[in-house]
Amino acid sequence: MLTAFARAFKTPDLRKKLLFTFGIIVLYRLGAHIPVPGVNYENVQQCVKQAQQGNNNLLGLMDMFSGGALLQITIFALGIMPYITASIILQLLTVVIPRLEALKKEGQSGQAKITQYTRYLTVALAILQGTGLVATAKSGALFSGCSVASQIVPDQSIFTIIVMVITMTAGTALVMWLGELVTDRGVGNGMSILMFISIAAGFPGSLWAIKESGKLAKGWIEFGTVILIGFVMVALVVFVEQAQRRIPVQYAKRMIGRRSYGGTSTYIPLKVNQAGVIPVIFASSLLYIPILIVQFAGASTSGWSAWIQQHLVDGKPIHTVIYFFLIVFFAFFYVAISFNPEEVADNMKKYGGFIPGIRAGRPTAEYLSYVLNRITWPGSLYLGLIALVPTMALAGFGGANANFPFGGTSILIIVGVGLETVKQIESQLQQRNYEGFLR
Repeated sequence: MLTAFARAFKTPDLRKKLLFTFGIIVLYRLGAHIPVPGVNYENVQQCVKQAQQGNNNLLGLMDMFSGGALLQITIFALGIMPYITASIILQLLTVVIPRLEALKKEGQSGQAKITQYTRYLTVALAILQGTGLVATAKSGALFSGCSVASQIVPDQSIFTIIVMVITMTAGTALVMWLGELVTDRGVGNGMSILMFISIAAGFPGSLWAIKESGKLAKGWIEFGTVILIGFVMVALVVFVEQAQRRIPVQYAKRMIGRRSYGGTSTYIPLKVNQAGVIPVIFASSLLYIPILIVQFAGASTSGWSAWIQQHLVDGKPIHTVIYFFLIVFFAFFYVAISFNPEEVADNMKKYGGFIPGIRAGRPTAEYLSYVLNRITWPGSLYLGLIALVPTMALAGFGGANANFPFGGTSILIIVGVGLETVKQIESQLQQRNYEGFLR
């Protein structure tokens, strides 16, 4: 990886792309520290410190995707999360709505239209999430255990609320634009790069918090253990993310005039983790809903509220079991939606392709479904185990478990984005420094 980056900096056009990407990253991180107008910055900092000490994981997922900007209530507080949500929603709706499915099959023009719909939906979701965040901060529910939580927004007039929501929405639109700039003029996928930076920004603080809260050798043993577990998890994630089942495909020869076409051999790569990080995000979001309901309901003494607060919080056995099975379920659900064996089989039959030993058409689709179901099982179990590492791996270290940075969502995104970015850099290097057989 380091060699690829060093060679890239020696190439003038790639160096410009890398410097442009780094500039966008600096601008993105700068916006993550500029507070929204109408917010008392000192009270926010005081409440953030108390929330970290109390391990308030209510909005931990969204705060991670915003690089810590959500709880700081900055102009980039919503981060890239509205765009991620909009992209997932449109991807799921593509299977349900025939119009979107037709646009998807139109190629580049149809994809441009879907991208436009994604932008509109992102702005709508940003308005919705921004309004919810401002209302939560104004009522004091954002930091329920903080003594000055109700004083985060001193001026609670309607004009101030509207300005705060508009500022956060504009910040989300700016983040979306910065991501598209990186995709067009930089290196890698811009949205993925910004997501990578948001998650990686919290690593140093989490690692140092583990060292400070540790009790063995002034916390250095816990710190070293977390680093070691992190390396093992990265190696495991890289191994599984690169693993794939290659189904051989043979294309028959066709004579057109005096020329022969086809007759080539290729393969269909089916990844073991075909669903990526989406099942972990779905499961985390679904389990946050009951806690959010209890949080907005206030100090409720009802039985259901007490049961949720007792069992559906991080670290509890019932929460762990439900979380694991939800990840497995959503892995199969997302794979069933995103990969259509019938469509793949029809395309192969149209262009004269077939799997050796399998008849074209329906038998090919059934074979692909059979193989996909078999490799989804280890992929879903792998996702579930990776997501539960923060709960299980450091249970013996007490408070260090709360700050464990190598969680399932974060490590999957960081490793996945890192691998894709390095592959793009290496492919561009090969195009510019190709050495043929004749020198």
